Amino acid sequence: MSAFEKAFAVVVGHEGGLSVTPADPGNWTGGACGMGVCRGTKYGISAASYPGLDIPGLTVADASGIYRRDYWDRVRGDDLPPPLALLVFDAAVNAGPGAATRWLQRAAGTAPDGMIGPATLGAIHAKDGVALMTEFMAQRLVFMAGLPTWRTFGNGWARRLCRLPYDAIAMGMG
Repeated sequence: MSAFEKAFAVVVGHEGGLSVTPADPGNWTGGACGMGVCRGTKYGISAASYPGLDIPGLTVADASGIYRRDYWDRVRGDDLPPPLALLVFDAAVNAGPGAATRWLQRAAGTAPDGMIGPATLGAIHAKDGVALMTEFMAQRLVFMAGLPTWRTFGNGWARRLCRLPYDAIAMGMG
């Protein structure tokens, strides 16, 4: 099983099936509660990000293709150590590849330009992996806790963030 397949299994497991909660701005085609149509989110693929997509009809295979193209490849998951790749990939799915990349770059000590290139990859491989992943997760947590939807969804998000390092360790073992 490839690193992407392992990471996808973890992330899609956290994301789950169809959710059409009206209080979630991601479920709306307009990207805000009450804006557009509430089509929901399935396997982490939201109506806000993909307003023309048939969210309820989405298959796991469809989601895998979208995840690979729009998230894993954009954060260069194949070029990252698998445990780190999982953390960055999961963040990209939740907050977008640009935000995930900038958090990674700040954690690695490079300019947060949103593009993972040779300087970022070199800095990543020169850092202590645990320290790098800890700083990455801290930046993500601070961002998420500052969202206006934290009161509604924060407990579930916190559980996910606490679980991810264990999933990352498991990825690094095999």
